[in-house]
Amino acid sequence: MSLELRHPLKVSTARDTAARQAFVSALRGYILNDMASSMRGAYESEVAPEFTRQHGRPPQDQDEVHGAMLSNTCFKFYSSIRYNAQEMVWRSVIPTAERSLSEINKKIEAHVGSAGGTLSLDPALELPRNMARIDVHLMPGGYAPDDTPLAGAIYDQGLAVFAAGMMGHNLDDIGLSMSNYVKYRFADLQPKRILDCGATIGHNALPWALTFPQAEVHAIDVSAAVLRYGHGRAESLSIPVHFHQMDATQLRFPADSFDVVFSSMFLHELPLKDIRRFFAEAHRVLRPGGLLLNMELPPNRELPPYDQFYLDWDCYYNLEPFYRGFRDQNPQDLVVAGGFRAQDYLQFVVPQFSYMPESEFAAAVGGARAVNENTGRLSSGVQWFGFGAWKRS
Repeated sequence: MSLELRHPLKVSTARDTAARQAFVSALRGYILNDMASSMRGAYESEVAPEFTRQHGRPPQDQDEVHGAMLSNTCFKFYSSIRYNAQEMVWRSVIPTAERSLSEINKKIEAHVGSAGGTLSLDPALELPRNMARIDVHLMPGGYAPDDTPLAGAIYDQGLAVFAAGMMGHNLDDIGLSMSNYVKYRFADLQPKRILDCGATIGHNALPWALTFPQAEVHAIDVSAAVLRYGHGRAESLSIPVHFHQMDATQLRFPADSFDVVFSSMFLHELPLKDIRRFFAEAHRVLRPGGLLLNMELPPNRELPPYDQFYLDWDCYYNLEPFYRGFRDQNPQDLVVAGGFRAQDYLQFVVPQFSYMPESEFAAAVGGARAVNENTGRLSSGVQWFGFGAWKRS
């Protein structure tokens, strides 16, 4: 699949850079499909039987799987290559993005104001420690190194290489899949105001504006860098979105002011105390009848031990320290603690909107899909996991 982003702010790449990025992306695809399959085979044919021989039972949780796999050559090779490939993603995009910063700024200036979106920054906002002190995903400098749009450009192109074409043409498949799930599953919900929290460059906020053109879409993040880039990116695509520098645990919006509060791959980057604060804030700003919706990795409780271990690799080796802490939770308990009622909880699994006819997607959202080994896993056959709750009163 093509790595080429389809928006005017994309960084222009020379042929050697494009070839390097294509190689890294193909390597990641090989790791997440072929090597992952071989590692599972090694577990099933060697590691699990040996564990069973020693303990009289198979591994019962991911900690036992992880401990048993640590000495396995296939796992060590897989982890080494995957870690290095992650670093290679950033090395393949950072030099070109740095050289293109002046060009990116000019493009932003040329497009700002053309679509009707806005950008509101808060220089006094103190960055949370999990953002300020951790190079999440091994991204050098992290997501908020300064106020220039450079980190946004690095993230945009880096994610394109990372995803290997499996997240939509503009990295927007999650947003398209979630918004169209709402469109076809809950036809009576006609949102007028939508909020995307932890939006980074807005790649999954923009689809909400496309799916519900009558709605006013807002996107927040704590990083001025990704917001500057995201605002310019949205304007260049003629999609009006209002970007705000804001902490999701302290939303500066009135109560009962949104019909949908959305997040995408955001919760697993937060400590549990902040997840709880976010859900309480989401409940506060939602109107009665509004919907909280989160696209995330499936909870460990719904996966067998090996798949728990596989998905939580990032927690141990990809500088995502809160990853497993979130996935060990019961999502329903988290939203109930935020003020939602247990009977108003919902969760679902959907196919990717970008890679199938819309009529097939519309038919698919009505059927039950269980969490399986492809849910949330960025490899062939990926499906997205969503959960949330209605605010009834």
